[in-house]
Amino acid sequence: MTQIETGRIATPDGAADSEQVARLRVVVARLGRQLRATQAGAGLTPTQISVLFTIARLGPLGLSEVAELEGLNPTMLSRVIAQLSEDGLVSRTAAPTDRRAALVDATPVGRRLREKIHRERNRVLGAELDALSTAHRESLIDALPALEALADQLRGRSG
Repeated sequence: MTQIETGRIATPDGAADSEQVARLRVVVARLGRQLRATQAGAGLTPTQISVLFTIARLGPLGLSEVAELEGLNPTMLSRVIAQLSEDGLVSRTAAPTDRRAALVDATPVGRRLREKIHRERNRVLGAELDALSTAHRESLIDALPALEALADQLRGRSG
């Protein structure tokens, strides 16, 4: 039986197989794009949603922290924050220790939108998981610890 038939992502010596690695990268990217499309987040760009989620999860944050976490340059982040602020999703205040620096935090409206988007994405994903065969659904659930470990490992590399 071949590696593809067994579903393994390794060569006989245990190293990652480049074709399988590419397939995993593509499917993870496709899933991410497909789950980002929500009615609740309509009108916001993927970058705006990502920044809002980061601020809601970790805020209040300094602008430089948000830029680093999101991998955005200061000019782009300034535009994103301005739009999120105009939409009433984040607030911007002077940092207590340095009045020249700004802190951003999600407003109650921003936090509610984040929760609404999460619920919608979970509902969509849950329905699609339910439509899979039991074997495929169980395989995905069984793979969660490995996928979580991979995500943590990748986060450690970028941070």
